[in-house]
Amino acid sequence: MFTGIVEELGEVTAVEPLQEASRFRLRGPLVTEDAKHGDSIAVNGVCLTVVETGDGEFTADVMQETLNRSSLGALTKGSRVNLERPMALGGRLGGHLVQGHVDGTGEILSRTPSEHWEIVKVALPENLSRYVVEKGSITVDGVSLTVVEAAADWFTISLIPTTLALTTLGIKQPGDPVNLEVDVLAKYVERLLAAGVDPLRANPTGEPR
Repeated sequence: MFTGIVEELGEVTAVEPLQEASRFRLRGPLVTEDAKHGDSIAVNGVCLTVVETGDGEFTADVMQETLNRSSLGALTKGSRVNLERPMALGGRLGGHLVQGHVDGTGEILSRTPSEHWEIVKVALPENLSRYVVEKGSITVDGVSLTVVEAAADWFTISLIPTTLALTTLGIKQPGDPVNLEVDVLAKYVERLLAAGVDPLRANPTGEPR
């Protein structure tokens, strides 16, 4: 589980194509300082399992399913990436609950800079539109953000200077793909309501109280 608060702006140092998969090597001295084999690290919002670590770098194998459902397949040597370690139980939840399970990809449509922030408009896949609401939370390339406006096929986010400087959202341009993860709580509520269960009146077994 992650919070969407990016810890480090990392870099892809190598991409090795495998059969129906790819092996990525990424540089991130901060996120690897206590990482070991089997740990999780979010890369642009995608939860990956650490295979090896050393010299401030780590490797991760990315299966074809992940390459198909995210923008990781577009990464090449030298690409910058957002990195985050899993949240520690008992720590502060600075963003919102993020699983690192990408729901789909969007595309940067436009950027509108101002003196103190920048408004970014992102295309929204039709199947995710119902989960995105004004002032709700969404994860874009692993960054926990608040939705400013929400339409049927796009939404906007407001980026402060810190986010622009410390994440890849500061360098993404119109036409670039981004990974999207919607609020998992909305998906659970939708599933319960579809099954005819009132979440406020059901006990843990799913039967009405």
